[in-house]
Amino acid sequence: MHNGGRAVKKTPLLVKVLNGETASTPPIWLMRQAGRYLEEYRKVRAGAGSFLQLCYTPKLAAEVTLQPIRRFGFDAAILFSDILVVPDALGQEVAFREGEGPVLAAFDDEAGLARLDRNGFLERLAPVFEAIGLIRGELGDDTALIGFCGAPWTVATYMVGGRGSPDQAAARLWAYRDRQGFARLIELLVEVSADYLCAQIEAGVQTVQIFDSWAGNLPDREFRQWCIEPNKEIVRRVKLAHPDVPVIGFPRAAGPLYKAYLTETRVDCIGCDTSLPLAFIRDELQPMAAVQGNLDPLALIAGGAALEDRVGEILQALQGGPFIFNLGHGIVPQTPPDNVARLVELVRGGGKG
Repeated sequence: MHNGGRAVKKTPLLVKVLNGETASTPPIWLMRQAGRYLEEYRKVRAGAGSFLQLCYTPKLAAEVTLQPIRRFGFDAAILFSDILVVPDALGQEVAFREGEGPVLAAFDDEAGLARLDRNGFLERLAPVFEAIGLIRGELGDDTALIGFCGAPWTVATYMVGGRGSPDQAAARLWAYRDRQGFARLIELLVEVSADYLCAQIEAGVQTVQIFDSWAGNLPDREFRQWCIEPNKEIVRRVKLAHPDVPVIGFPRAAGPLYKAYLTETRVDCIGCDTSLPLAFIRDELQPMAAVQGNLDPLALIAGGAALEDRVGEILQALQGGPFIFNLGHGIVPQTPPDNVARLVELVRGGGKG
């Protein structure tokens, strides 16, 4: 299509669904679709040095972002990076250790907060924006590019705890003992995360997702203060700068609080974790926004009838409204790539084939 000699780019199916359209065949992408389950990823990772070097080397980050698109033809690519580039760019020491995951120089007081430096924050993330430009140049018009950040609460749990934990106790304790001090950390993360998402949009992503992976361990009052309110403010800031760019929220494991999150943050789409009942997603969430999810990553490992049956159930429940097929959490490393190819085939075939 041309308009006055200027090419008119097609709107990717994923973006149409995020804007409220119902697709006869829902778009599909998967959280952590670039990763260790792919041989081609492992090869790049082995030559990259550290994990952060992989994130900060634009050509390599672009390459691993594009690998699952080449292999499976997903409807969207998601920028290969990590939620912890934000504390890294604020000057907190961040390292990824083999078999151990992320390790940060933890703090839980005002002195630690004072050591963070937001001056030059976006400049330190320039390699990420360069990678976005490279990826966008390689993707066809049909394939959307998704940017992302971690939500303030989730990022704070790593900054305060120094690593991932099953209960996020260190951050929860600081928030109980010194609500004002912890709020200052959250406010800083709101500001820099919104700036980061806007810069990703300016570099070429067409939608952004906010990952609140540890939202589920907060009691209701804390959930409102540390999850809903910060996410709502990030959405407000992004929409102020880029009103036409859809935002996906993912408050994992929030259970019945999903509805309040969706209503109050005003995200355009809500990512649904594995535990949410399909009837709840269809009846309580989908009338208000596009929904995304929620296949169990372990069903994808199992494959066979377990995978086929569940894909059929999800499609039957959710494809009557705006819906993006995804997992309820990220792909795990032991996932057979053939099962991923089968999943794409099932979704595109309406659960059959």
